[in-house]
Amino acid sequence: MSTIQTPLGSVEFLPYLGRLLKIGDFDAVSVTKIQQRLNAVGCGPITENGFFDVETKNAIKLFQIRYPDIEGHSLVVDGILGILTWASLFGAESVSSYTTAPSDLTLAAINVAITQIGVLEDPLGSNRGPIVDQYQQAIGLNLEYGKPGYAWCVAFTYYCYQQAAAEIGLSCNPHIKTAGALDHWNKSKTKLGITRISRIQATADPSLIRPGALFIIDYGSGLGHTGIVTEINQGRLVTIEGNTNPGAPSNGIGVFKRSSRKISEINRGFIDYSLF
Repeated sequence: MSTIQTPLGSVEFLPYLGRLLKIGDFDAVSVTKIQQRLNAVGCGPITENGFFDVETKNAIKLFQIRYPDIEGHSLVVDGILGILTWASLFGAESVSSYTTAPSDLTLAAINVAITQIGVLEDPLGSNRGPIVDQYQQAIGLNLEYGKPGYAWCVAFTYYCYQQAAAEIGLSCNPHIKTAGALDHWNKSKTKLGITRISRIQATADPSLIRPGALFIIDYGSGLGHTGIVTEINQGRLVTIEGNTNPGAPSNGIGVFKRSSRKISEINRGFIDYSLF
């Protein structure tokens, strides 16, 4: 038995199970260890019976109220043991990180995106600029002289994959040619070779999300946002996004790297082009 040190003291190393644990689960070994840990950090007393019952759910909710995640952010108080609560309870080492792109294409797309960090609209707020125009022209948008451009988060990801495909010698860019994040998600359903990971799948098992995947967020009223995942760091996403700001979700002024997106906020899912 190995132990690790956490902000809440030493604990037996128990790796994340790759699924959400919630009321009704019965796993005699793992749930008993979870119950023991909840008692040890003062969120009991609860019965250590290996059954995820109401008592266990309430103890997890108490833990989520009392303690932050490993980056100091508040946990969602829902009584469900997901990856962020697990890392806080059992330590950062109990949750894997994923930093290696699974294919030449996805690695090349990430590398292209890295070179674009810091690109800004000119003038700011116009959805235009010498390089921003290149993104939009790549997907065939008609830009009129002196007029604002279009929301360009998808144009940015398309451009990155276009440059990556050319770099590694692919005859065409497999990234769906569209200007809309939600249109991208809808069309990806029928395109051969694409792997789609739903929000529910990704939240339960972050290992399904691989560097180079594109996240899709739906804001309602036909509005969405996307970006490229560069790594999955202990339950949070590191991304490079166009048409964003460092602290705002979408419709921003440039290309920025962001390091604290929760998987749970990606309410549509992820598109993976690594099979190409």
